Amino acid sequence: MDWSHIMSFALVAALLTMSPPGPNGVLIAKTVPSSGRQAGFLNITGFIAAFHLHGALSIFGISLILVKSAEAFFIVKTLGAAYLFWIGVKALHDAWRGRGVSPREANPRRISRRVGAFAEGFLTNALNPKVSMFYLAAFPQFIPAGGGAISSAFLLVVIHSVIVAVWFSAMILLFSRLTAAALSGAFQRWLKAVTGVVFIGFGAKLMALRP
Repeated sequence: MDWSHIMSFALVAALLTMSPPGPNGVLIAKTVPSSGRQAGFLNITGFIAAFHLHGALSIFGISLILVKSAEAFFIVKTLGAAYLFWIGVKALHDAWRGRGVSPREANPRRISRRVGAFAEGFLTNALNPKVSMFYLAAFPQFIPAGGGAISSAFLLVVIHSVIVAVWFSAMILLFSRLTAAALSGAFQRWLKAVTGVVFIGFGAKLMALRP
Protein backbone atom coordinates (compact mmCIF):
# COMPACT_ATOMS: atom_id res chain seq x y z
CA MET A 1 0.00 0.00 0.00
CA ASP A 2 1.45 3.35 -1.02
CA TRP A 3 1.07 6.71 0.67
CA SER A 4 -1.54 7.93 -1.80
CA HIS A 5 -3.92 5.16 -0.72
CA ILE A 6 -3.22 5.86 2.96
CA MET A 7 -3.76 9.61 2.66
CA SER A 8 -6.90 9.16 0.56
CA PHE A 9 -8.40 6.81 3.12
CA ALA A 10 -7.38 9.11 5.99
CA LEU A 11 -9.17 12.01 4.29
CA VAL A 12 -12.35 9.99 3.78
CA ALA A 13 -12.25 8.68 7.36
CA ALA A 14 -11.63 12.16 8.77
CA LEU A 15 -14.54 13.67 6.85
CA LEU A 16 -16.80 10.83 7.99
CA THR A 17 -15.69 11.20 11.62
CA MET A 18 -16.13 14.98 11.72
CA SER A 19 -19.42 15.10 9.83
CA PRO A 20 -22.14 16.42 12.17
CA PRO A 21 -23.33 14.80 14.48
CA GLY A 22 -23.39 11.01 14.71
CA PRO A 23 -24.19 8.70 17.62
CA ASN A 24 -20.57 8.78 18.80
CA GLY A 25 -20.48 12.55 19.10
CA VAL A 26 -23.82 12.66 20.88
CA LEU A 27 -22.68 9.92 23.27
CA ILE A 28 -19.52 11.87 24.14
CA ALA A 29 -21.60 15.03 24.66
CA LYS A 30 -23.81 13.10 27.08
CA THR A 31 -21.09 11.18 28.91
CA VAL A 32 -18.53 13.87 29.74
CA PRO A 33 -20.84 16.36 31.52
CA SER A 34 -22.66 13.62 33.42
CA SER A 35 -19.89 11.09 34.17
CA GLY A 36 -16.60 12.89 33.68
CA ARG A 37 -13.66 12.98 31.32
CA GLN A 38 -12.41 9.47 32.14
CA ALA A 39 -15.75 7.97 31.12
CA GLY A 40 -15.53 9.85 27.82
CA PHE A 41 -12.14 8.31 27.07
CA LEU A 42 -13.60 4.89 27.91
CA ASN A 43 -16.33 5.62 25.34
CA ILE A 44 -13.57 6.16 22.78
CA THR A 45 -11.90 2.88 23.78
CA GLY A 46 -15.22 1.17 23.09
CA PHE A 47 -15.44 2.87 19.68
CA ILE A 48 -12.01 1.60 18.71
CA ALA A 49 -12.69 -1.96 19.92
CA ALA A 50 -15.86 -2.03 17.80
CA PHE A 51 -13.99 -0.72 14.74
CA HIS A 52 -11.46 -3.54 15.03
CA LEU A 53 -14.31 -6.04 15.35
CA HIS A 54 -16.03 -4.70 12.23
CA GLY A 55 -12.69 -4.54 10.43
CA ALA A 56 -11.93 -8.17 11.22
CA LEU A 57 -15.41 -9.26 10.14
CA SER A 58 -15.07 -7.32 6.88
CA ILE A 59 -11.61 -8.72 6.17
CA PHE A 60 -12.78 -12.29 6.63
CA GLY A 61 -15.95 -11.77 4.61
CA ILE A 62 -18.47 -12.20 7.40
CA SER A 63 -19.79 -8.66 7.02
CA LEU A 64 -20.48 -9.40 3.36
CA ILE A 65 -22.92 -12.07 4.48
CA LEU A 66 -24.52 -9.51 6.78
CA VAL A 67 -25.01 -7.01 3.96
CA LYS A 68 -26.15 -9.60 1.39
CA SER A 69 -28.50 -11.48 3.72
CA ALA A 70 -31.73 -9.54 4.31
CA GLU A 71 -32.53 -11.59 7.42
CA ALA A 72 -29.10 -11.15 9.03
CA PHE A 73 -29.05 -7.45 8.19
CA PHE A 74 -32.52 -6.99 9.67
CA ILE A 75 -31.56 -8.76 12.90
CA VAL A 76 -28.39 -6.71 13.42
CA LYS A 77 -29.97 -3.37 12.56
CA THR A 78 -32.96 -4.17 14.81
CA LEU A 79 -30.63 -4.91 17.71
CA GLY A 80 -28.70 -1.72 17.02
CA ALA A 81 -31.86 0.37 16.73
CA ALA A 82 -33.25 -1.16 19.94
CA TYR A 83 -30.05 -0.28 21.77
CA LEU A 84 -30.16 3.32 20.52
CA PHE A 85 -33.84 3.54 21.49
CA TRP A 86 -32.96 2.22 24.95
CA ILE A 87 -30.27 4.88 25.46
CA GLY A 88 -32.70 7.55 24.26
CA VAL A 89 -35.58 6.45 26.48
CA LYS A 90 -33.25 6.13 29.49
CA ALA A 91 -31.93 9.65 28.91
CA LEU A 92 -35.47 11.04 28.61
CA HIS A 93 -36.48 9.23 31.79
CA ASP A 94 -33.49 10.67 33.67
CA ALA A 95 -34.33 14.16 32.36
CA TRP A 96 -37.95 13.81 33.46
CA ARG A 97 -36.95 12.54 36.89
CA GLY A 98 -34.36 15.31 37.18
CA ARG A 99 -31.49 12.93 37.72
CA GLY A 100 -28.02 14.42 37.68
CA VAL A 101 -24.66 13.79 39.25
CA SER A 102 -22.70 15.62 41.87
CA PRO A 103 -19.07 16.66 41.24
CA ARG A 104 -17.98 13.74 43.39
CA GLU A 105 -19.92 11.25 41.26
CA ALA A 106 -18.61 12.78 38.05
CA ASN A 107 -15.31 10.98 38.48
CA PRO A 108 -16.04 7.36 37.39
CA ARG A 109 -13.95 5.40 39.89
CA ARG A 110 -16.21 2.39 40.20
CA ILE A 111 -15.49 -0.57 37.98
CA SER A 112 -19.15 -0.83 36.99
CA ARG A 113 -19.17 2.79 35.81
CA ARG A 114 -16.01 2.22 33.77
CA VAL A 115 -17.37 -0.94 32.20
CA GLY A 116 -20.62 0.85 31.43
CA ALA A 117 -18.85 3.70 29.63
CA PHE A 118 -16.78 1.26 27.57
CA ALA A 119 -19.83 -0.87 26.79
CA GLU A 120 -21.85 2.13 25.61
CA GLY A 121 -19.10 3.12 23.20
CA PHE A 122 -18.60 -0.45 22.01
CA LEU A 123 -22.25 -1.38 21.52
CA THR A 124 -23.14 1.91 19.83
CA ASN A 125 -20.73 0.93 17.04
CA ALA A 126 -20.69 -2.87 17.20
CA LEU A 127 -24.46 -3.01 16.61
CA ASN A 128 -24.31 -0.45 13.80
CA PRO A 129 -24.19 -2.21 10.38
CA LYS A 130 -23.24 1.12 8.77
CA VAL A 131 -19.71 0.64 10.13
CA SER A 132 -19.42 -2.72 8.36
CA MET A 133 -20.81 -1.18 5.19
CA PHE A 134 -18.16 1.55 5.37
CA TYR A 135 -15.31 -0.95 5.65
CA LEU A 136 -16.73 -3.19 2.94
CA ALA A 137 -16.95 -0.17 0.62
CA ALA A 138 -13.57 1.28 1.58
CA PHE A 139 -11.32 -1.76 1.65
CA PRO A 140 -11.60 -2.70 -2.07
CA GLN A 141 -10.88 0.91 -3.08
CA PHE A 142 -7.83 1.52 -0.93
CA ILE A 143 -6.22 -1.92 -0.53
CA PRO A 144 -4.00 -3.11 -3.40
CA ALA A 145 -4.67 -6.58 -4.76
CA GLY A 146 -2.26 -9.36 -3.95
CA GLY A 147 -0.23 -10.20 -0.87
CA GLY A 148 -0.45 -8.13 2.26
CA ALA A 149 -4.14 -7.33 1.83
CA ILE A 150 -5.02 -8.36 5.39
CA SER A 151 -2.23 -6.31 6.99
CA SER A 152 -3.16 -3.34 4.79
CA ALA A 153 -6.80 -3.63 5.83
CA PHE A 154 -5.91 -3.62 9.51
CA LEU A 155 -3.64 -0.63 8.90
CA LEU A 156 -6.67 1.25 7.58
CA VAL A 157 -8.65 0.28 10.68
CA VAL A 158 -5.83 1.60 12.86
CA ILE A 159 -5.74 4.87 10.89
CA HIS A 160 -9.50 5.25 11.29
CA SER A 161 -9.19 4.53 15.02
CA VAL A 162 -6.45 7.14 15.48
CA ILE A 163 -8.50 9.79 13.68
CA VAL A 164 -11.54 8.98 15.82
CA ALA A 165 -9.45 9.02 19.01
CA VAL A 166 -7.92 12.42 18.22
CA TRP A 167 -11.21 14.03 17.18
CA PHE A 168 -13.29 12.81 20.11
CA SER A 169 -10.48 13.41 22.61
CA ALA A 170 -10.58 17.05 21.54
CA MET A 171 -14.34 17.01 22.15
CA ILE A 172 -13.80 15.54 25.60
CA LEU A 173 -11.28 18.25 26.53
CA LEU A 174 -13.71 20.90 25.29
CA PHE A 175 -16.65 19.54 27.27
CA SER A 176 -14.51 19.01 30.38
CA ARG A 177 -13.73 22.74 30.40
CA LEU A 178 -17.44 23.38 30.81
CA THR A 179 -17.56 21.36 34.03
CA ALA A 180 -19.12 24.05 36.20
CA ALA A 181 -22.02 24.63 33.83
CA ALA A 182 -22.29 20.93 33.01
CA LEU A 183 -22.82 19.99 36.66
CA SER A 184 -25.82 22.28 37.07
CA GLY A 185 -29.09 20.39 37.33
CA ALA A 186 -30.88 22.44 34.67
CA PHE A 187 -28.11 21.89 32.12
CA GLN A 188 -28.00 18.14 32.75
CA ARG A 189 -31.77 17.78 32.40
CA TRP A 190 -31.68 19.74 29.15
CA LEU A 191 -28.73 17.71 27.86
CA LYS A 192 -30.35 14.38 28.74
CA ALA A 193 -33.61 15.42 27.08
CA VAL A 194 -31.83 16.43 23.87
CA THR A 195 -29.71 13.26 23.96
CA GLY A 196 -32.79 11.11 24.39
CA VAL A 197 -34.57 12.65 21.41
CA VAL A 198 -31.45 12.44 19.22
CA PHE A 199 -30.72 8.79 20.05
CA ILE A 200 -34.32 7.81 19.40
CA GLY A 201 -33.98 9.61 16.06
CA PHE A 202 -30.79 7.67 15.31
CA GLY A 203 -32.60 4.44 16.15
CA ALA A 204 -35.44 5.28 13.77
CA LYS A 205 -32.94 6.20 11.07
CA LEU A 206 -31.11 2.91 11.54
CA MET A 207 -34.36 0.95 11.26
CA ALA A 208 -34.96 2.61 7.88
CA LEU A 209 -31.47 1.65 6.66
CA ARG A 210 -31.22 -0.71 3.70
CA PRO A 211 -28.14 -2.74 2.76
